[in-house]
Amino acid sequence: MPQFDSPDFLRQHIDSILAFYAPNSLDAAGGFYHYFLDDGSVYNTHHRHLVSATRWLVNAAAAYHYGHGDHYRDWAAHALAELHNGFLIRSGDNAGDYAWTMDYRQIEDGRVMAYGQGFVLLAMSWAHRLGLCSHEELKRVFVRINTRFYEAKYGAYSDERSDTGTLSDYRGQNANMHLCEACLAAFEATVDRDYLERAIELAETFAFRLSSDGPIWEHYHHDWTPDWDYNRDNPGDIFKPWGVQTGHQTEWAKLLLILDEHDPDPRWLARAQTLHAHAWSCGWDAQHGGLIYGYDLVGQPCDRDKYFWVQAESFASAWRLYRRTGEAHYLAQYHAIWEWSWEHLVDHKWGAWYRIVAANGNKRERTKSPAGKVDYHTMGACWDVLRNP
Repeated sequence: MPQFDSPDFLRQHIDSILAFYAPNSLDAAGGFYHYFLDDGSVYNTHHRHLVSATRWLVNAAAAYHYGHGDHYRDWAAHALAELHNGFLIRSGDNAGDYAWTMDYRQIEDGRVMAYGQGFVLLAMSWAHRLGLCSHEELKRVFVRINTRFYEAKYGAYSDERSDTGTLSDYRGQNANMHLCEACLAAFEATVDRDYLERAIELAETFAFRLSSDGPIWEHYHHDWTPDWDYNRDNPGDIFKPWGVQTGHQTEWAKLLLILDEHDPDPRWLARAQTLHAHAWSCGWDAQHGGLIYGYDLVGQPCDRDKYFWVQAESFASAWRLYRRTGEAHYLAQYHAIWEWSWEHLVDHKWGAWYRIVAANGNKRERTKSPAGKVDYHTMGACWDVLRNP
């Protein structure tokens, strides 16, 4: 087994993931391809998803920032151009927002999702780090999100507007978690405390007020009372799964520890430990290893499959907790997740990580990277570990 906590290993692993995407990813006509099979070939050249488009920008900008190649700055600019030229809605009630999907370079799904707008803010934050956009342009995105989705009464963002601008009654934590992530990135890029204060508010809302000392729930009604049944029959949904999400507990833990860097408060660490412990106790598969996708309110599995992003966010959380506390069991968890992932999720033939495998590690599909993946979580988690040597 490699030395998974070695900076050299982590940098080389990131390089290997970048190398998987490099040959076939850039579309000279604009943007990047979003759909890759296991061998790196593109299986859909015309469809684009906002989540992939923004994550391409983040990946490229971070690759440049962390020294993986000067050409990645040009890639980031290429991704930014498609974001503005393709996804930006220019007429109608949603003008100024970014559409959910495109097909053949035309907007296909004109819904405006807070989740997607959060990733626009994250992507623009990274673009600003590289000097590709001004702070004014970045702030304009933030103000627009606040205008369209922010609910001051609840200290949270609503979730979805139709293609005609009508606000859905659904409320969810997933979009808010990624908006917290985006606000932290915007603060790090600009040192503008408006972003930090919003990240603090979102953490207070979801890690404390709505969840007390228990796990963070996914779905809510329009008045932010829990919706215990939303997608109950669809626990494997990509963006809005039912159940307690193992990876969202650890992802919030990671965000709370980042927040603690900028706004020191012992509450952030304590809550991060609680969330991470809950995810580990209910999510670790004692029979097969690895962390399952989700479990119910009494801690019983509702989806035993193993997703790449759950392992990635969880080893990042474990590492941050180890570096913050020095407690050896977090380091042991870090290595346990890596060892299982190295055996079952890392593709040692073609590169990058499989998206999903069964509980026992068997492959479920041959699509290495469908919409939304592009190994944003895996490389991001490695970079996060490198930030805390």
